[in-house]
Amino acid sequence: MARCAGKLLLVAAVLLLGVSGAAAGDAQVNTIQDIFRHLRTCWKPPPAAKARPIDITVVVSFNRAGNILGHPRITYESAEASDDDRLQYRVAVMEALQRCTPMPFTDAMAGAAAGRPFAIQFRNRKTSPPTQERRA
Repeated sequence: MARCAGKLLLVAAVLLLGVSGAAAGDAQVNTIQDIFRHLRTCWKPPPAAKARPIDITVVVSFNRAGNILGHPRITYESAEASDDDRLQYRVAVMEALQRCTPMPFTDAMAGAAAGRPFAIQFRNRKTSPPTQERRA
């Protein structure tokens, strides 16, 4: 009975305080959508004082243990971004990947995701202007 009461208190505390990024990051990743949700908990864009908001896409693969396989590759950056904006966002993306790995895959998802490339979009603007995309 005391064990059940302890769990209820924990649930109540989480509901009152909200789920932190670290708590959300502890959840098992069982679907492709979970991969994207998990990565969003780790994303911290550069402050506006350092870089203008841009969109950036990275292609990354994971091994069965949830670690990054090979090297992540930037495949898209907003065309109007300056070189400094690009650098700041590339660093922020790599830091997000470091914070989120190893990815806490379930056994089933580990087998399904291992070696497959995922294109992860980090969007920092409400809407993207209709511009020509710039390939990295």
